[in-house]
Amino acid sequence: MRQILFSGVIGLFLTLVGTPLLIKLLAKKGYGQYIRDDGPREHASKRGTPTMGGIAFILATILAYFLTKLLTGAETTFSGLLVLFLMAGMGLVGFLDDYIKIIKRRSLGLRAKAKMAGQLIVGITFAVLALQFADVRGNTPASTRLSFVTDFGWSIGPVLFVVWALFMILAMSNGVNLTDGLDGLATGASVMVFGAYTFIGVWQFQESCANAVTLTNPAACFEVRDPLDLAIVASALMGACFGFLWWNTSPAKIFMGDTGSLALGGALAGLAICSRTELLLALLGGLFVLITMSVVIQVGSFRLTGKRVFRMAPLQHHFELKGWSEVLVVVRFWIIQGMCVIVGLGIFYAVWAAAK
Repeated sequence: MRQILFSGVIGLFLTLVGTPLLIKLLAKKGYGQYIRDDGPREHASKRGTPTMGGIAFILATILAYFLTKLLTGAETTFSGLLVLFLMAGMGLVGFLDDYIKIIKRRSLGLRAKAKMAGQLIVGITFAVLALQFADVRGNTPASTRLSFVTDFGWSIGPVLFVVWALFMILAMSNGVNLTDGLDGLATGASVMVFGAYTFIGVWQFQESCANAVTLTNPAACFEVRDPLDLAIVASALMGACFGFLWWNTSPAKIFMGDTGSLALGGALAGLAICSRTELLLALLGGLFVLITMSVVIQVGSFRLTGKRVFRMAPLQHHFELKGWSEVLVVVRFWIIQGMCVIVGLGIFYAVWAAAK
């Protein structure tokens, strides 16, 4: 368990120290955020704030993981490496998007088709590799069966699995991207979910089917390839996001940009897929789902009826336009996300206890 503590502390330290250095570098180069003209008027003051801050916690997470392995003498695992690959790959797509916004001095970066192509390449590569590298028990990082707390039902086959994995990756990466509209909102919400996955990874490791001989009821075990390493990755992400939140909370000194939001969404999807909690992620990341659905409802309603349900989508801007302060919206949305995590973990434990 030392690895979990080490990865979290190292990730926290690296972003606490590294983020202000990144802020100075980005400010010196003039890499500032461009703000939508149709957004809340209060956001105009944020124009020019350094963006692409996701670089800080992406690098911090990767360094925290490998430094932890170096300090403890433990080996890396394919599951952990694949989640890091997915995070970094999606972050690279976001970085290209952010960089074009800055260079072209516009609020839109990569063209939609190019951005989607980049996400598809990274997502497909992850999904295909996740079905390789079986361990001695025959477990691969991902499973072709759907999962909630554990796998259930029948195998959907490798092709449909790739499609399902892509849906999850795109949904979560774009969900976090939509949530990243207020200072600290997406970062704080992500910290909670990564904390949940740290707990889930530890619990799955303790109740792993690999240790079935020592368990009270072997039928209630978790068939996950590398649960402890997934907890280490989640802990590194949690610590790195905590450190970044120090600088990203209102008034933000730096924004994560698409670099960070796409990376965080990819990491969440990767953790869910490799820990066999795919459908549970919709509850653990409930705030991201809620905000994404607000955009779907807004667009659908306008196209079908010509009327808008919300004053502005995503949902957080609707409440801003109703007169809520930015900090009030963020804190109340954090409370909603916290409730989602508590309920999600409660269901995770309850299903395990029922099977036990």
